[in-house]
Amino acid sequence: MTARVTLYSRPGCHLCDDARVVIERVCADLGVEYDEISIIDDPDLFARFGEEIPVTFVDGRQHDFWRVSEARLRAALET
Repeated sequence: MTARVTLYSRPGCHLCDDARVVIERVCADLGVEYDEISIIDDPDLFARFGEEIPVTFVDGRQHDFWRVSEARLRAALET
């Protein structure tokens, strides 16, 4: 199964930790897979997202950055 949600993050980021909690809860409730990718491991991702992390994608499209709204994420995944 392909993950519908992708979280771009970096170690030590408290906003990433907060986003992960929301994403894990919503994905578990809805039976949806998610991936987490560290931008530290990829210079291109770091250049693209370095100032906006965490960045969340749903179905390949950017959904949120900095904060993840649980209600907004649920709505996106339920459609």
